[in-house]
Amino acid sequence: MAFVGLTVYSVINAILGFFVFLGAISTPEHSRPMLIAGTATLVGLGLVAGLVLVLIRRPWTRGIGMGLMIGWALWSICTAGLCTGLNPALYGA
Repeated sequence: MAFVGLTVYSVINAILGFFVFLGAISTPEHSRPMLIAGTATLVGLGLVAGLVLVLIRRPWTRGIGMGLMIGWALWSICTAGLCTGLNPALYGA
């Protein structure tokens, strides 16, 4: 079930990330709030929802919750935070 959670997070990350970056490119003056909202959404989905599913303590919810958290961590590490909004270079100086 962890692979299911990882796959679900990856698909949602790809879709949400595409629209957030597309919106940030089209309206540069509003890009910072859009990136912050996208980052908060991905953190909420990956870590908060994952933790809630783990705390439900059923085998299938625990697996999916761990998969969501693993997906968030892998995307953050492998893309240096670009796909999850953690990279400070996204927000400019």
